[in-house]
Amino acid sequence: VQLQASGGGLAQVGGSLSLSCASSRRAFSINAMGWFRQAPGKELECVATISWNGSVTSIADSVKGRFTISRDRAKDLVYLQMNSLKPEDTAVYYCAAARTSNTASEPRSYRSWGQGTQVTISS
Repeated sequence: VQLQASGGGLAQVGGSLSLSCASSRRAFSINAMGWFRQAPGKELECVATISWNGSVTSIADSVKGRFTISRDRAKDLVYLQMNSLKPEDTAVYYCAAARTSNTASEPRSYRSWGQGTQVTISS
């Protein structure tokens, strides 16, 4: 079972991008999901997480008010809407499925990872 992230690309400062994450089969419907990012030379950062049913979300302070995480369980998709983008948002973004149904911010709490999608913000 694989996760596939898509929607990355090049955007300008202040612009928007929407990332999507799909699973190869409906294997994560009861798992919390998360979006992480890693910029060159920096550690992996948890950007947003969402519980199995979407009732609980958490957003990193660095993107709070600009990014929104959501999921469509019927379609087995998880989204990351990114608005008011900044150059420091440039990174490879990964979606991941947690080991449990509850949200978690530590990478070790996640058992399956997508391949990553590059997001580049130009000033």
